[in-house]
Amino acid sequence: MNPTPESAQRYLAASIASPLAARPLLFLFSLYLAYAASLVFYRLFLSPLASLPGPWYAAVSDFWITTHVVRMQQCRTVQSLFDAYGPIVRIGPAKIAFCDLGTMRSVYCVHKFDKSPYYKSLLTNNNDHAMTTLPHAQHAARKKSYAPHYTPANLALFQPELHDLALKLSNVLGHTSASVDCLDLFRHLMVDVVACTVFGSRSGSLDNWASGVRDPLGVAVYDFPKRGILRSAVPTWAWNLVCRIPNARVREICNSDKIMAEFVGSRLYEMRASVQAAKLGYAPAMPLIQRLLEHKMASAPGAKDQVGAERDIISEAMGHLVAGVDTSSTTLSYMFWELSRRRDIAQRLQAEIDEVMPDRGVVPDAAVLGRCVYLDAFVKEALRLYGAAPSLLERVVPSPTAKAHEDFDMMGYALPPGTVVSTQAWSMHRAEDVFPSAETFLPERWLVDASACAEEDEARLARMHAHLVPFGVGTRVCGGQNLAQLMMRIVLVAVLRAHDVRADVRETNERSMEMRDAFVLFPKAKECRLAFVPRAAAA
Repeated sequence: MNPTPESAQRYLAASIASPLAARPLLFLFSLYLAYAASLVFYRLFLSPLASLPGPWYAAVSDFWITTHVVRMQQCRTVQSLFDAYGPIVRIGPAKIAFCDLGTMRSVYCVHKFDKSPYYKSLLTNNNDHAMTTLPHAQHAARKKSYAPHYTPANLALFQPELHDLALKLSNVLGHTSASVDCLDLFRHLMVDVVACTVFGSRSGSLDNWASGVRDPLGVAVYDFPKRGILRSAVPTWAWNLVCRIPNARVREICNSDKIMAEFVGSRLYEMRASVQAAKLGYAPAMPLIQRLLEHKMASAPGAKDQVGAERDIISEAMGHLVAGVDTSSTTLSYMFWELSRRRDIAQRLQAEIDEVMPDRGVVPDAAVLGRCVYLDAFVKEALRLYGAAPSLLERVVPSPTAKAHEDFDMMGYALPPGTVVSTQAWSMHRAEDVFPSAETFLPERWLVDASACAEEDEARLARMHAHLVPFGVGTRVCGGQNLAQLMMRIVLVAVLRAHDVRADVRETNERSMEMRDAFVLFPKAKECRLAFVPRAAAA
């Protein structure tokens, strides 16, 4: 069929219009490419941070470091940069990591920089708590409500309950002939410990483990850090899509915040009802949630303010639950794994424990445990290598003030306001000039060396203590560190007095225990299977 004049005209008009229609899109795409190229050029050559050492691709985009965060290998990656470039390195367009004692004190102790927005990924109940409060001044106000709870004198009041839980743990292990996943077991123990000290009740988590009953609260606490990592690594719209994936395990991770909020909320309402009805008699050990409630009731007397106050209490208590459970359970698991493969250390530790704990059913109090020199050295070495929070502690360089008009000077580099700076305990704890053979587990390094000069040895120990920051550093240091340290010692004493520790290398070995970091530490296999043999039988 021959084309008509009309169809020929339409064809000619369409052929002319097509390039014209494509030109705006081509122009926009070219404009975007020009903008991206100029941004890359600026970040590489014109940025105030351009002179800092580091890989060029890290300076271009945060994508590179984010991939290592998602792969849960950020700590090792940053350490490799320190090894290659020195103690200060650029890890993002506006992110600097450093490994230097003087700079650490300046950032976290002297200037007390505010936290970076990263911590908002750890919101509980979609609300702030102490860990996610970014401004230093606001955090200081929050800290006043819970700091008295974690003093050694106050924690001593909870010792009977803590001893009872540790002995129950030892008893559970005595009735288990096969290997057990310590990571899971200690997590259930710490849920009970936090429930006791924070909520004034026992959650029954350890009983659930012994009975083979799945504990939703323990699972939620375990999932929450993973939830935070995902939320920090992807946009909000992508996170919302993830939460709609029809997979039961994914839904559990997404709902971990809600599950904890329901548990804490119910404990708060029970406590509020008891306080209002004056049913709480004199109790020498006041749980943290009661302390927070009374503090908020005194500072927010109005009914309208009370709703916000209760939301703050729930968020704060959830923060303490998350911070206290997974961290201690992970470090305890690595402690017992070391004991399973180092019989020399285990026997020396048991000999010291036998002296202070002649009766297996009576755990010594904190004052006695504090005099156990080798136990103290063992705990410090475990916190050095296996501290559960070894990741970057991000802070933001503030705007210049009337007293300081210049950019912040960090190790000879001028950092403009808004720059995110951070150090990580992982690297501070592995400084070879401070900790010789840093990757080797050596509790003896923390003991006094009788063969050395007293002054030199004192300086050596002081320098090691200055670099030991497993709970953070400065005014934002972990509020619950005293509870964590006390519980580690109580568990070690109660379990080692009655048991020897063994590991089947087919189940638990260097490869399965390789460390991964999702802000908090965990083994690559996500479990730590060990066998606990009664000492009489082992002998």
